Parts: sequence; C-alpha cells; structure tokens
Amino acid sequence: MEKKRVVFFLFDHVHLMDLAGAVTVFYEAGCCGHPYELRYVSPYTAPGTSSGLGFSRVETLDAVSIQPDDIVIVAGMDLSKWDHTDDGVWIPWLQHAATVGATVCSVCTAAFALAVAGLLDGRSCTTHWAYTAELQQHFPKLEVIENRLFVKSDNIYTSAGISTGIDLALFLVEEHYGPTFAYTVAKDMVIYIRRDGTASQHSIHLQHRQHINHQIHKVQDYITHHLQTKLTITELAAMVYMSPRNLTRLFKSTTGITIGDYIRNLREEKATQLLKEGQKLEWVAKTCGIGSTRQLGQLAKKAGLAAKMA
Repeated sequence: MEKKRVVFFLFDHVHLMDLAGAVTVFYEAGCCGHPYELRYVSPYTAPGTSSGLGFSRVETLDAVSIQPDDIVIVAGMDLSKWDHTDDGVWIPWLQHAATVGATVCSVCTAAFALAVAGLLDGRSCTTHWAYTAELQQHFPKLEVIENRLFVKSDNIYTSAGISTGIDLALFLVEEHYGPTFAYTVAKDMVIYIRRDGTASQHSIHLQHRQHINHQIHKVQDYITHHLQTKLTITELAAMVYMSPRNLTRLFKSTTGITIGDYIRNLREEKATQLLKEGQKLEWVAKTCGIGSTRQLGQLAKKAGLAAKMA
C-alpha cells in the first residue's frame, strides 16, 4: 500500500515544538502500523529554529510536487524575525497546494503565513491565544475563533498554540485510519487526553494552574490522580498542613474556582473523554468517581455521543 505523504514547510526561526509535535505523531503512526512518508521543505537553504538549532537535508520547494492527497503542515515561527523578502517564492507554492486540493495546515503563528497567502480569506480559523486579536486586526476578511484547539475549513486547517499541532495531527490520522488507531498513537506517545477541534485551548487540567503556590499544586495533583475516590476538604487540607477553612479560602483565591467546582469539572472532563472513547457508563462512573449514570448519560447527550450501558 502506498504511503500517505506529509510535507512539513519550515520558515526560518521556526518554533521547534510547533514542528516536532506534529512530526512525532506521523512518525509514531508508522511505528504503530501505518507509516507516512515525511518530507521537509523550505524557501530557505538553511532554516533554523527560534531556539538556535539549525536543520540540514531540507529540500527546496520545487523539489516536491504537491498532490491532492498530500498533507502540508506549516510550522509556526518567531513573527518578530519573519523575513518577507521571499514572499514571492513561497506564497505561490502554498496557494498551489491549496488549489490542487491538498490538506494545508498551520500550527500556531503559521496562521499568519496562510493569511498572507490569502488562504484564510472568508474562512474560520484560529491561532495561539496571544495572537488571535492581532490576526483578526491585520486580516479583517478572516473569522478568527478564540479558545479553539484547531479549526477546519474545507481543506484548510489552523491550530492554536504549540502543542495543539499534536491534536491536529492526531485528528488527521484519525480521519485516515479511524479513532481506535489514533488513540493507539496517542497512547504510544503517552498523551493522557486526546482533544478534538471543539475542545477548549484551556483544558480544566491547565486552566486553573497559572499560579506558583506549591501547596495548591499539590492538592490539584492529588485530586487529578484520585478522581475515583471520595475526596473531602478535610483530607486535602491535612495533606498540606492547613485547616479546611484556610485551604478553601486559599484554593479559591489562587485558582479562581472552588474546590468542589474544580473536582466536578475534572470528573466531567475525564468522563466526557472516556465516553468519546466508547467506554461503558458504569465503568466510566466508577473510574471518574461519579455516582450517577444518569448524570453521565446527560454528559454523553451534551457531547453528542451514544452512551453504552454495562
């Protein structure tokens, strides 16, 4: 069987994680039984990363003739060092890729490149949360959607910041080989939760952790790993040597959410993911510490899923 081909487009000062995350997904797909042909192209003879690492064995744009079945992934770059001198070289190449029907994707700030090439005009799209307003301001013909991991508009895909290139790549693998195989790849990469394009950029696991209080981090870690058990504020407070009242107050002031809401949101997020994987209601309820299968049924309905009974 002929390998599907993924062509990675590198600007100079490319962000390493924007590139490596998606590359690893397709590489691991090969290790799991469905190999992809990986190619790397650039309008520059010796592109480097924003962190100072250089590349070799990168092909010129004209060395790869894009076909309709190809995937083209443009990795994000340091916008402050983006040199537009060669726009006349790479813009026609990207436009041709989109015109022939190839799947054209951007990771993080590479959405600006797709916008410059006119590929996002009249389309919904996204980028890293820190750049959504700037993207919309500079390109008013776009509909920039905030707080989304990735957005699909026909054969054009845009993903949000950095690691969301992994989510997008897993989605593309799923489109080729199905959800079970994509889950196998994610598991092989030790990715705990595979997120889809409708998921928030700010998972509950990350949303309330932008603080430096080690005691609250310890409590959050414990909650995450013990969702299947009955959790009490008294138990959590004793773990960090403070009173339940002080923990309650400190947790809310530090994270912006109550302990009870945090636990409930974590359980519901994990349960929704397990339901998406096709797990049965009773097992999900036990794993997530949710006492009511009726509540799980409501979560499944909200997520547009068919719930399975034990």
